[in-house]
Amino acid sequence: MGRIVTGVAVGFVALVVLIAGAAAGVAGSLFGGGGSAGGGPGCAGAVITPSAAPAGLTADQTRNASVIVAVGQRMRVPVRGWVIAVATALQESDLINLGHLGAGNDHDSLGLFQQRSSQGWGTPEQVMTPDYAAGKFYERLLTVPGWQSLPLTETAQAVQRSAYPDAYAKHEPRAAAIVAAFTGGTLPACGGVSASGWTRPVAGEAGSGFRTPERPGHDGTDIMADKGTVIRAASAGVVVRVRCNAGGGSWDGPFRGRTLCDTDGYPGFGGCGWYAEVRHAGEIVSRYCHMVRQPLVTVGQTVTAGQPIGYVGSSGNSSGPHLHFEIHEGYPATESNATDPVPFMARKGVIL
Repeated sequence: MGRIVTGVAVGFVALVVLIAGAAAGVAGSLFGGGGSAGGGPGCAGAVITPSAAPAGLTADQTRNASVIVAVGQRMRVPVRGWVIAVATALQESDLINLGHLGAGNDHDSLGLFQQRSSQGWGTPEQVMTPDYAAGKFYERLLTVPGWQSLPLTETAQAVQRSAYPDAYAKHEPRAAAIVAAFTGGTLPACGGVSASGWTRPVAGEAGSGFRTPERPGHDGTDIMADKGTVIRAASAGVVVRVRCNAGGGSWDGPFRGRTLCDTDGYPGFGGCGWYAEVRHAGEIVSRYCHMVRQPLVTVGQTVTAGQPIGYVGSSGNSSGPHLHFEIHEGYPATESNATDPVPFMARKGVIL
């Protein structure tokens, strides 16, 4: 494994071949039967449309990518795994089902993932079959402890054991775009995780926005939801803070004021109430405020995207039940590195 192949890009017309031509059957099976991985009823049937297809792939590359995604869906692998698989295939073969390249071959590496028969991946005929090769990749992926919380390049390397362990990371944006096109961007709306590994933190409508003229110090977006609604981690990461911050309590203070957070607050009371922070890849931090009681997670705990971390409440400086959701582009989270969660999440494929 580890061969670096320069890709061949053609125009958008080649992509339409997949939709209208011989590979349409594969693409059409992406969400057939049983609902989508990570979604729920009503998420099935989200099929790519030609106008949503990513540019820059040949028909052959697109067909191979569609097989990888279809196998991941069939095996009920979370969508993050599809991105990892596509990124790995981009690095290993540029999504081309490579046969033996003679003197240029990396030992006995073959196929989309450059899998080697001598290392137990299967016979040469098997690893040259994209459906089989993708299935074997996912089988090994699912054995990697905490794979959904690891950076893509670490997860891919744990599966592949490549001579170029850091080479996978550069393919993540392209792989995410490819998978997002196949899902039509519908998974987060169905309660699932986007191709980039993010999801909605709570089911509800966005209310007061980020640093509006009326509230210039409002460093997040309020998502309106009933008391007791589950709050979920917006992406995989590590919990870095769990605090009660109310009635003037410090962001960094201990639990000495926790009784102030176990009851509803009110406007002017001050503070975020019960809150938690999660540190994600790329030094991104998400903050979740006004929980009804102490968060379900603890500092140092690893969480996955969509994992319950607490419940909506109205503790702290709050006029009613909602989630105050913040995104910070830097660690630790500070006022200076806060950013508007709405466009940030949209870039991650999630509509708040």
